[in-house]
Amino acid sequence: MIYLPPQLLGSICISALLLACTNYPEKNVDPAKNNIATFQRDAIDCAQAYPEAGTGAHVKQRIACMNLKGWH
Repeated sequence: MIYLPPQLLGSICISALLLACTNYPEKNVDPAKNNIATFQRDAIDCAQAYPEAGTGAHVKQRIACMNLKGWH
């Protein structure tokens, strides 16, 4: 078993979180839906569909949900 110091483990987790956030979709393929109000409504809908998980898996699920709604 590999032992990781808490500082290193924390740094890895923060780095993973920052990388996940940079991949979050921000533009819709439909110009009529490419606005802040629609983005916020879709983001809230995906957040409710995939609640926060301790493992961070919810981030990938929310991104996939937004991609299905046309956000890239």
